[in-house]
Amino acid sequence: MASRVVLATHNPHKVEEFGHIVAATRPDLEVVGYDGPEPVEDGVTFAENALIKARAAAAHTGLPALADDSGICVDALGGAPGAFSAYWAGHRKDAAANLDLLLDQLSDIADPRRTAHFTSVIALVVPGGGEHVVEGLWPGRLATQARGAGGFGYDPIFIPDGQSGAERTAGELTAAEKNAQSHRARAFRALAPLLRDL
Repeated sequence: MASRVVLATHNPHKVEEFGHIVAATRPDLEVVGYDGPEPVEDGVTFAENALIKARAAAAHTGLPALADDSGICVDALGGAPGAFSAYWAGHRKDAAANLDLLLDQLSDIADPRRTAHFTSVIALVVPGGGEHVVEGLWPGRLATQARGAGGFGYDPIFIPDGQSGAERTAGELTAAEKNAQSHRARAFRALAPLLRDL
């Protein structure tokens, strides 16, 4: 019987993405979605918000809980939107509006200065067993317009570093390609040794 860990999100895209990432290293560990109340994310850092969510999910379900807080950090904006990525255009969590606003804010910034990175901080809270936080960064730069129908959030404007040939946005990568190199995959690799003990 598979062990279970709850992912503290109501975002089905994240549940699916985490399920694939976890299966690559712990195929016996089932990632289940969280159906409890959504806590107030009043932290100002990725780590604070990840811990808020993981603690709430662990308390509600009694299961070990994972929570990811992630976003895009744009160098020309001093690291913003950062922890406020999901709400950049307002409290409705409108991904299209967030993306459009960010592109508009960068409209006068030339390509060499459009550097950015995705950050993922994953918190693991085990009831009675402690708390752990890991971080993964995915460096790149931002395109001037959205390309690709894959992924979600800011993926269609993020061009990861290290590509050869025609550069693609994260929205143009296959799910397998993204899951192998994304900020969440990088954070999860740091977390994997801790999950072996679950």
